[in-house]
Amino acid sequence: MHMRRIVSAAAIAGLMCTAGAAAQSVTTERTERTKIEIKGGKDVTKTGCLARSGATTDYVLTDEAGRVQYALVTNDDLSQYVSRRVEVKGRAADRGDGKVRIEHKTEGTSGEKSESKLEAKGDATFVPYLGLKSIKTVGSSCK
Repeated sequence: MHMRRIVSAAAIAGLMCTAGAAAQSVTTERTERTKIEIKGGKDVTKTGCLARSGATTDYVLTDEAGRVQYALVTNDDLSQYVSRRVEVKGRAADRGDGKVRIEHKTEGTSGEKSESKLEAKGDATFVPYLGLKSIKTVGSSCK
């Protein structure tokens, strides 16, 4: 009888430890950084609509039909200009001798790291890049 109580107590304690371990969760954190540089190119002034992007840059300049003209390269928060008609000034990588360099780094708390680099002629990239120097609103909203 006494042995049965010890075995039962041990079984209950084991179940409690298992439940406690299951309640604990393992969290991992990942940090991603993308750095884009424009070298060379020509200064341009463009008008269009500012939109959010889910791609390499946070914002794109589109024409009236919604086609992307440029992916804007900036560290600034342009959220106040989203869905507005704007005039942007900057250095276009797809003009002249422009080059685009993109570095992407990922680090995790578990120790994994990855890094990728891309350097291409500005007119060889899928979307042309524009290193933003200034932006101003020139219209209320875009369709």
